[in-house]
Amino acid sequence: MATGDADFLAERFEAHRSRLRAVAHRMLGSATEADDAVQEAWVRLSRSEGESAGREIDNMAGWLTTVVGRVCLDMLRSRRSYAEEPLDDWTPAPSCEDPDPARDALLADSVGVALLVVLDTLTPGERLAFVLHDLFGVRYEQVASIVDRTPEAARQLAGRARRRVRGAQEPDVDLARQRKVVDAFLSAARDGDFVKLLAVLDPDVVARSEAGVVAGAAAVTAVASSFAFVGAVVRPALIDGATGLAVLFEGRVERILGFTFVRGGRIAVIDVVADLDRISELEVKLL
Repeated sequence: MATGDADFLAERFEAHRSRLRAVAHRMLGSATEADDAVQEAWVRLSRSEGESAGREIDNMAGWLTTVVGRVCLDMLRSRRSYAEEPLDDWTPAPSCEDPDPARDALLADSVGVALLVVLDTLTPGERLAFVLHDLFGVRYEQVASIVDRTPEAARQLAGRARRRVRGAQEPDVDLARQRKVVDAFLSAARDGDFVKLLAVLDPDVVARSEAGVVAGAAAVTAVASSFAFVGAVVRPALIDGATGLAVLFEGRVERILGFTFVRGGRIAVIDVVADLDRISELEVKLL
């Protein structure tokens, strides 16, 4: 690629970088992964052939959004396996069939941190459809091309996600209460006390790890004993400012449990991270 073409392409890409990063960040919930997705979009654009270094891409914003959307979708699917519900027998509610854009924009802005909690419980397709359409105004036709569905199916995906978001609870940010809940969780997990575990878990709790996702209080309770890590030292810790648990082997943090709490102090999301590279990117302060 000639220098002039490269400079022209870079300028066009940079004009859209901030929006692409915002899309990827909402989609993935991780600044690092968002940067990776945006960088991958640049790589694909710079390697595009037959487009005169992007001069023949009339709608650069749309082209890049589609690429970032597909990259994010692949990343979400690689994190875990979902059993996505079939759409054939789904009947949309009136509010989902004919959404009010102004109302939904206010909804998305007002949910704030709680939105991120709910997004983590959605399937990749639902998450992408909701984020692109409701938060960034991408048309269903474009969303459909990314998720390989029809526009009507893309509308249904967004509608299902929208209903989940409307039911989102506000997060609990009381660190003292978080600490009591985490201590109670660890004690109950070690003792195998299902009743006490259910008392600290939100009914729709989601536990995520490299092995996959477990959803629902009963299912999480059934596997919670594995979080006790027999033979390891488990310490309460602040993980990026939120209360969590650090698992130490021979004095080294080799696993962490991050928690998201809803009002009332119950645990809504449990993230089990064992990847040392990911752990190194987090600020872990033992308590």
